[in-house]
Amino acid sequence: MIEIPSDLNPDLVPLAFLLGTWEGAGVSDFPGAEKCNFGQSVTFSHDGRDFLEYQSHTWVLDNEGNKVRPLESESGYWRIDKDRKVEVVMVRDQGVVEIWYGELADQKPQIDLATDAVARTAASGPYSGGKRLYGYVKSDLMWVGEKATPEVPLRPYMSAHLKKVVTPEEVAEMARNLPDMPDDGIAFFR
Repeated sequence: MIEIPSDLNPDLVPLAFLLGTWEGAGVSDFPGAEKCNFGQSVTFSHDGRDFLEYQSHTWVLDNEGNKVRPLESESGYWRIDKDRKVEVVMVRDQGVVEIWYGELADQKPQIDLATDAVARTAASGPYSGGKRLYGYVKSDLMWVGEKATPEVPLRPYMSAHLKKVVTPEEVAEMARNLPDMPDDGIAFFR
């Protein structure tokens, strides 16, 4: 269920499905880089202004699903205009700054983005641009990223399936809204 906070800037209502903290796992595979499974935590938050703040941290997982080491981190700001055009400014820990433009699909919570500008520090690896697709599917957040370098044409390199994390405050709110349960608790299931 998508909830729209009362203090959310009205311009951001179409992006409300992104709000919250999401966690899950995915796969990373790109020529010249280690192929691996990864864990991910993503947070979209707001402070009443006309943008969502974005934070993402990924880490390599071993075969048992344990954290091995950090993989990538990125942060940024997401905006949307009245024509459903989305713009994102993103900074990556690898020394890359990107400007992404895209669009929120009509009648479904799906965002298709492509890089418009890429700036790299001298220490960053080769990178010339990318595409991303984000979608809210059956209450989960899913995404796939494509990447290009001067040596490798645009191709998928990461994708993940994330589930929304419920905070203790949200659990307390759900508990307040539950109907009164019978003393034995069993009648509730009849």
